[in-house]
Amino acid sequence: MPKVYQDLRSFLEVLEEEGQLVRVTNEVDPDTEIGAAGRAASRIPNGPAVMFEHINGYPKGQKVVTNVHGSWANHALMMGMPKNTSTKEQFFELNRRWDLFPVKPNIVSREDAPCKENTLEEGEINLFELLPLYRINEQDAGCFISKASIITADPSDPDNFDKTNVGTYRIQVKGKDRIGMQCLAMHDIAKQLWEAEKKNEPFPVAITLGNAPLVTFMASTPISYTQNEYEFVGALNGGVPADIVKSDLYDHLYVPAGAEVVLEGYIVPRVRTVEGPFGEFPGSYSGSRLQCEAKITHVTYRTNPIFENLYLGMPWSEIDYLMALNTSVPIYKQLKVDFPEIVAVNAMYTHGMTEIISMKPRYGGQATGAAFRLLSTPHGMPYCHNVIVVDDVVDPFDLDQVMWALSTRVRPDKDVKVVPNCAGMPLNPTEEIPGITAKLIIDATTPVDPEPMKRSVELLKDPVKTAEYTKIITDLMAAK
Repeated sequence: MPKVYQDLRSFLEVLEEEGQLVRVTNEVDPDTEIGAAGRAASRIPNGPAVMFEHINGYPKGQKVVTNVHGSWANHALMMGMPKNTSTKEQFFELNRRWDLFPVKPNIVSREDAPCKENTLEEGEINLFELLPLYRINEQDAGCFISKASIITADPSDPDNFDKTNVGTYRIQVKGKDRIGMQCLAMHDIAKQLWEAEKKNEPFPVAITLGNAPLVTFMASTPISYTQNEYEFVGALNGGVPADIVKSDLYDHLYVPAGAEVVLEGYIVPRVRTVEGPFGEFPGSYSGSRLQCEAKITHVTYRTNPIFENLYLGMPWSEIDYLMALNTSVPIYKQLKVDFPEIVAVNAMYTHGMTEIISMKPRYGGQATGAAFRLLSTPHGMPYCHNVIVVDDVVDPFDLDQVMWALSTRVRPDKDVKVVPNCAGMPLNPTEEIPGITAKLIIDATTPVDPEPMKRSVELLKDPVKTAEYTKIITDLMAAK
């Protein structure tokens, strides 16, 4: 049974024990130093989480932590695995636990939920005092919350727990109890907001900050509309249910019981105001757009809450580690149903804008078919722009091997295909019309009958004792 975390604090304790958390105790400027630390930590091999304990302009004791998910070591520890576990091993372990879904969450009483220790009612709320907010990148329009979990329900079927959505969408703090939120058309929350706005009704929302690491992980995972994220958290916990508690304002919404802060309120129907610019995960500013607004009317929080936020910028940053395997595994699951020949899917690059499929094609053209199937998945359709398909002997997580396949298996006149006028991702700076793009497919597999293969090619195999000597050399290095 893996180690299970029901809140952020217990995970931070383990990170510190494992040397994967550092504390900055001197006073820091929030706008110029916290984002810089998030940027720096994610570039350090197996970089740590960074805790700030004294932030200029805020009372001493208010804390910010960043880069919590920002390395493969932290990612492995989140799953209760040794911190040196390889990316490929983490992929297959996630894939194994995925099949435990659904694991029903454990509903705790309000008295037993740490997130309910303190309460602020409407009129008492000031987000600028409650949270040590800061500008993440210098040209951001203001202070953004980049790592919240937003809980909503389907307005046409509010009591259907399977249609509860726990998602991550960027939030701009616009006033003491007013926020802007980006809800793009391909997001589940946009479907629900559309239903509420048809009736011109306020749309209930609960926003949780500083969650258990797998809650945050699942909130940024592309799963089916009727699959409940909390039930996946229990699966990825190895079968241990996630602890949740009823929202104070809404009987049909449940929040993570161990959250640091819970903001409750509603999205104002049919109101759009300017949000952004904001430095986004493709490594560029998104510009300003009209986005929905929400009013916060009720807050609960733990005593001395920790404000968790993440840095977004040129990959790799914390968001890339967070969204790497939680994008790869569900797409692998979706493709595997129709293409059992697929071995693995690497959708780690810029939230799956480029994806690599490893498979053993049974017949000519099947690799291209697998690429088209990927481009029809709910996440792949808007996000993925480039698909590379490689043989089963190629590790899709090893870019040296992928580059070998591109170098020795691709005939540009027959293996490269461009599909115009497809759905895109508006945050991609290459799209002339945001939301519309072309798709690129590269078939880097060995040709299979009836494709023409004019020369016979026999692959080199590793010498028989390669695995034995890998262990010998690794042990010798460790003994130094």
